[in-house]
Amino acid sequence: MDVTDPYPARTARALRLVAALACLPYLSLKTAWIAGGTVGIPAGSELLEKRGTMAAVNSLTVLMDAAVIVLAFALTRPWGRRIPAWLVALPLWVATGLLAPIVVGFPVQAVIALFGGGGAGADDGEPFLDEWVFTVVYTGFGVQALALGWLFALYVRDRWGHLLRGRLAGLPPSPTAPAQRVLAVLAAVVALPVAGLHLSWALGSTAGLSGHLIGQRSANLQVNEAIQVAFALAATAGAVLLAHRPRPRTRLATAVALGWTGGAALAAWSGWMLLASLVTENPVRGDRQPTQPMNLAYAGGMITGLLVLAVGATLLAERAAAGRGAAAADRPGPAGSTAVSGSAGAGAAAGGSPPPRRG
Repeated sequence: MDVTDPYPARTARALRLVAALACLPYLSLKTAWIAGGTVGIPAGSELLEKRGTMAAVNSLTVLMDAAVIVLAFALTRPWGRRIPAWLVALPLWVATGLLAPIVVGFPVQAVIALFGGGGAGADDGEPFLDEWVFTVVYTGFGVQALALGWLFALYVRDRWGHLLRGRLAGLPPSPTAPAQRVLAVLAAVVALPVAGLHLSWALGSTAGLSGHLIGQRSANLQVNEAIQVAFALAATAGAVLLAHRPRPRTRLATAVALGWTGGAALAAWSGWMLLASLVTENPVRGDRQPTQPMNLAYAGGMITGLLVLAVGATLLAERAAAGRGAAAADRPGPAGSTAVSGSAGAGAAAGGSPPPRRG
C-alpha cells in the first residue's frame, strides 16, 4: 500500500466531504450570532442579555468546529502522516469526548421526544433556544462524529495498527508497569464517586443538583446522566485491563478503545459542563450555578479521563519505542551485514514484527 495513499481515495474524499458539510449548520448559526443575529434565539432568552460573553464563547466554538474540518483533512492527506502523533491524537481525543455522548444520547432523546418526553431547552417557560436549533445542530454533530470516527479508524489502522495487534496476554513485561497500575487504581478510585453521583441522578434523585436542574427534571437529564455512568465504567475498565490485565485474552485494541472513549467522554464533557456553568452564570438566577456535588462529579470526571489517558499513552509509547528499536537493529551495519542482535527481543517487545514503515 502506497504511503501517500493509505486507503481508497474515493472513500477518504467522501468521508471528508461529509464531515465538512456536517459542520456548516453549526458554523452558520454561530457566525450569525457573533455578527449580532438572533436566528434561533427566542425573545426572553438569557443569551440576548450577554452579548459580549456569548460572542467570545461562540468564537471559541466556531474554532472548535472548524478544527473538525482540519482534522478531516489531516486524516486523509499525505501531510497528515508527518504530523507528530500527539498533535493528531490529542485533538481527536477531545473530539471523541465531546461527540461520543451526543452520538449515544441524542438518538435516545429523539425517541423520547416522539413519545412526549424530553423537554430539551426549556427553562420554566423561558426557552433558551428554539427547538429546531437543537435538532439541526445535534444532527450535524452526529454526522460529524460518524464521518470523523470512520476516518480516524482508517488512520489508526494504517499508522498505529501494529501497536494495537494481539491480546493482553501477549504483551511483554513493561518497565513502567508499577506506575501504570497505580494510575489505573487512582482512576478507579476517583471514578467510583463520579459514577455513583451520575447514577443517583440517572435514577431520578435530585440530591446535589442545582435548583435549575431540579426544576428541569426530565427524561433527557436522566439519559445524559446514565450515559456518563456508562462512560465512567468504560474508562475504568479500559485502564484496569491495560494496567492489571485481569482478562489476558481480551484484545489490546478492545481495552484501548474502552479507555480512549470512556476517558475522553468523562474529561471533555465534564470540562465543557464547567465552562458552560460559568458562561450561564446569572446574578438573578443563581440556581444555575453547579452545586458542590456537581463540581465534584465534573472535576472527578476530568481527573479520571486524564489518568486513563496517561495509562494508555505510556503503554503505547513503550510499544512504539520497542518497534523503533527493532527496526534500527535490523538496519545494515557498517560492514554491510544486517545487525540482528537483539532485534528478536525488541520485536517481541513491540508485539510482533514492525511494519514496513511508520507514519
